[in-house]
Amino acid sequence: MKKKYFGTDGIRGRVNQGNINGNMFFKFGLAVGTYFKNQKKFKQTAIIAKDTRLSGYTLEPALVSGLASAGMHVFTLGPLPTNGLAMLTKLMKANMGIMITASHNPYYDNGLKLFGPDGLKLSDKIEKKIEGIIDKKIDAQLSKPKILGRVKRLENGNEEYIKILKKNFPKSFSLKGTKIVIDCANGAAYKVAPTVLQELGAEVVPLGVTPDGININKGCGSTNTKLMTDTVVSIGADVGIALDGDADRLLIADENGKLVDGDLIIGVIATSWKKENRLIGKRVVATVMSNSGLDDYLLDEGLTLDRVQVGDRHVVQRMRSEKLNLGGEQSGHIILSDHNATGDGLVTVVRILSMLSERGKAASEVCRMFTPLPQRLINIPCLSPDVLEKHEVESVISDCQDKLAGMGRLLVRYSGTEAAVRIMVEAEEERMVHSVTQAIAGVVEESVQNSFDGME
Repeated sequence: MKKKYFGTDGIRGRVNQGNINGNMFFKFGLAVGTYFKNQKKFKQTAIIAKDTRLSGYTLEPALVSGLASAGMHVFTLGPLPTNGLAMLTKLMKANMGIMITASHNPYYDNGLKLFGPDGLKLSDKIEKKIEGIIDKKIDAQLSKPKILGRVKRLENGNEEYIKILKKNFPKSFSLKGTKIVIDCANGAAYKVAPTVLQELGAEVVPLGVTPDGININKGCGSTNTKLMTDTVVSIGADVGIALDGDADRLLIADENGKLVDGDLIIGVIATSWKKENRLIGKRVVATVMSNSGLDDYLLDEGLTLDRVQVGDRHVVQRMRSEKLNLGGEQSGHIILSDHNATGDGLVTVVRILSMLSERGKAASEVCRMFTPLPQRLINIPCLSPDVLEKHEVESVISDCQDKLAGMGRLLVRYSGTEAAVRIMVEAEEERMVHSVTQAIAGVVEESVQNSFDGME
């Protein structure tokens, strides 16, 4: 059964359209609070963090009101990376943690990511139960006046998160002598990321640390890396790091300004952990989007790649069910379950930097363990997934799959995080990648335009 409100990574959409408005966030808060309030083994407590979007100021009060109306006590933390919220949810033994964010999306989008008391994202089963509560009558969920929830602001969320991060590494670990460019995307990590690296001794050049509510991910961060890569080259930095709006994913640049994506990061960590006998089961989890070059590289190393659906939540679920400790996505969500329960850009950053320090080699030598196959990913704005069911779209996809048979891969899907069709083409020849991508994109774009014209 398809979910009504939740996508591949929580709830997300355009602010003041559809489900992303104060009225719905009150309902979300009331429904989530009602569900977790009935889980008697936990405190009646929720903690909330957010990124730096202007809309957070309107959506957070509505969410808090819904939770308190359900009888939940609420702690608000302000801007904090998503995994910081997940870690503190577990540390504080709260029923739930809720992150108000649209991750890498532009400022005009927002949404929610929900975590349970174990610091993990909610399962599909729990999300469906919450959806059933959202559509019920509000009156039945409201608490009596005497047992309404209380609300308190906590000012030390970033400091507590830093303490947790530092426990993951030896006290002697130092980044002294390392010059790092860190692009925080004007998002949730704009305070904590430079602070952590500076406290570890690095010379830090911060970018994207002046959020104004509407510049999150704008011309910066992991979706717009040119500023970061150019800065690495111009100042002679050892490494560059680009986080996204809620800092649960990252991309790295080597000293030459060349990008290192999530697949390459997974490859270098897998190799290192294999040598240290830390890689459980000699297996790594990634999604269907990961480059086939990663498969081939891991196979040569005597390792196995498990593929799952798109979304770091699915990666985590497979890792937990198989008791594995390394997984991630090409986009830069990396899960190191020895350290954290969900994607954390800063944990991954420090892990990679520690490898560079230990080996005394440049990032270009350490982080490029294999050459990815030619691959292209494009997004086509589209308001409905129905376009993928049109005959002409299905036909061109089928033709292109036949064309790629035995020579590459093709994935066409509707995004679970924004209104867009995503097309991924991978093949041994760049020319083939280009021709297949253009063929499908042309038909999809025409179908989208025809649907739009028909609405006028």
